[in-house]
Amino acid sequence: MSVIGFIGLGTMGAPMARNLLKAGHELRVFDVTADACVALAAEGATAAGTAVEAAQGADFVITMLPNDAIVSRVMLGNDGLIERLSARPLLIDCSTISPDTSRRIARAAAEKGLRTIDAPVSGGPRGAADGTLSFMVGGAGEDFAQAEPVLKNMGRMIVHAGDSGAGQVAKLCNNMTVAVVMAATAEALALGISQGLDPETLSGIMAGSTAGSFVLDRWNPWPGVMPEAPASHDYAGGFQLGLMLKDLNLAVANARDAGASVPFGALAQSMYMLQARRGQDAPRADFSSIQKLFTRPA
Repeated sequence: MSVIGFIGLGTMGAPMARNLLKAGHELRVFDVTADACVALAAEGATAAGTAVEAAQGADFVITMLPNDAIVSRVMLGNDGLIERLSARPLLIDCSTISPDTSRRIARAAAEKGLRTIDAPVSGGPRGAADGTLSFMVGGAGEDFAQAEPVLKNMGRMIVHAGDSGAGQVAKLCNNMTVAVVMAATAEALALGISQGLDPETLSGIMAGSTAGSFVLDRWNPWPGVMPEAPASHDYAGGFQLGLMLKDLNLAVANARDAGASVPFGALAQSMYMLQARRGQDAPRADFSSIQKLFTRPA
């Protein structure tokens, strides 16, 4: 078993770290929220006071952080991991960030003799808890091979997408698709239900027909259809709409830089932005709350 430093114990990071503990790894954890560290420490992890303390002496360091700015702050600069670590762990960033930021971090790490891979995930909190996440990995083949056994403790599908940044490109393509499908599903459900169709019946028809999707199978946006879905819990939990909007912003920016056309992605970006502005708590609701754009106020 390995010594692993884990930085970032949010909705996704905490269950991922918990699965590493269950697999028997020695885990050192850090998060800016002290309670998150305390909870993992009660299960056998060692709580660290800083990110560097969690990473020092580890075989692998996994980061699961919200955005480019935070990942850059943790990795780069005079107080970042790349500058401060005396040992040479493999750095595995599971955050969803810009491919360019991932490549910049990889270059900075290489200059210090460190190795990095970008390994963003898909599957949501449920997949993180069940250990069934999909990992899309960018980096050198030998680094992927070294990380793969560790990633298998947290996921079911581990795919080497290419060189540094390739994992992030794949993740942005995936999340842009999910965002578009969620919005289209919400629109269709609202149309049918507004004309008297039962939400569960319509969802079943669509799921068993050509409109079938991951959204209809596991993440139905209409309240009450799927008891375990965030929609049935006032859109609490799940994957925050604000984070999906962040991913859409990254995807559209990446497309612009690549000279690619993403009209549906750009439309989805605008729709999620509209929903995010509908109230102070809107960005923290699950992204399936895009359903509210298509329903009349009570």
